Amino acid sequence: MLKKIATPNAPAAIGPYSQAIVCGNMLYTSGQIPLDPATGEMVGSDITAQAEQVMKNLAAVLTEAGATFGSVVKTTCFLADMADFAAFNAVYAKYFTENPARSCVAVKTLPKNALVEVEVIAVID
Repeated sequence: MLKKIATPNAPAAIGPYSQAIVCGNMLYTSGQIPLDPATGEMVGSDITAQAEQVMKNLAAVLTEAGATFGSVVKTTCFLADMADFAAFNAVYAKYFTENPARSCVAVKTLPKNALVEVEVIAVID
């Protein structure tokens, strides 16, 4: 059975998708970009500020589902510019202290011209 996860503490979906889905004891989040959940506006103009907002948004979705950063088993990270890799990693490492499996790729364009988007798969505790 699938359970949709929705929280007002993370940005509402900007398309026909859910913030996250729980299937069994696994959580699959949609990609989070650096939108302020209250206003829907982009937060920050550099990779550090945007990555921090992405992590706040992921934290809200994880919390709503009963998971934590420590229960994340896989992340997929999308960067608009691989030159931001080191600065992104500095923010990422503060939140993902258990070092889950990860893919990180540069893409041509992200929604709303964000610099970063991150999705996760987590085990629900």
